[in-house]
Amino acid sequence: MANLLTNIVARSTLLSALEEKRRHQMKKYLLHRLFFVALLREDANNIEVTAYHERLFQKIAKFHLGESASGVLLIYSHCILHILEASSGTLYHILMDLAAVERKGPNALIQDVKILVMSHNIPTRLFTQWYATTVEVPVTLEDVTQTQTTEEVITECLTLILKLGVYLATLKVGNKGLSDCLHTVVPELLIPAETIKYLCRSKECLSPAQFLAMYNNPLQPKMDSESVWPTPAHMTA
Repeated sequence: MANLLTNIVARSTLLSALEEKRRHQMKKYLLHRLFFVALLREDANNIEVTAYHERLFQKIAKFHLGESASGVLLIYSHCILHILEASSGTLYHILMDLAAVERKGPNALIQDVKILVMSHNIPTRLFTQWYATTVEVPVTLEDVTQTQTTEEVITECLTLILKLGVYLATLKVGNKGLSDCLHTVVPELLIPAETIKYLCRSKECLSPAQFLAMYNNPLQPKMDSESVWPTPAHMTA
């Protein structure tokens, strides 16, 4: 009887097949979320900004096949807020492109780029696809950046962004992007332009070049023997 049981071929179930498929998908690449802000060149227009990011994604897609990037690009009159969800390799190439653009100086399309935060190994996407939209936020009379620290400002911004992502997840967005104007539908979820400009000039936030320098340099802890001076020597009688 025991020999008969050992000869029976194990049959896979639908649950085991789905779990195996998920394991393969998870092994493919981990998902990360990048938040960054930037100022626009004075003569830059919305079409030019959107076209630049679309060309960037098309170029990256050639090197990272099967890795789709999702997120939203909010284009203000003089600044942008960009949220991206992709693999580490895709985000790395995007950061390198941003650093290269900044090296152009005053002629660069986007300037004073600052990384707000990088969220690693996020379980699910907040955005179903990537799209860009123009927002028209009126100038606020109250400037909260004068009474808050940079960390507090970033925390409030991330809270609004996540709420905006939850709202966008409930919408049916077509291939042409958002049809509704966010500044008329959910103005309370949009970050004021003054706050974005404040973060772009903040010294606490890293630029793409600074972020990449920190990313590329491995941690090298100093050994105790390296901090001893003079160097240890054997005692002689």
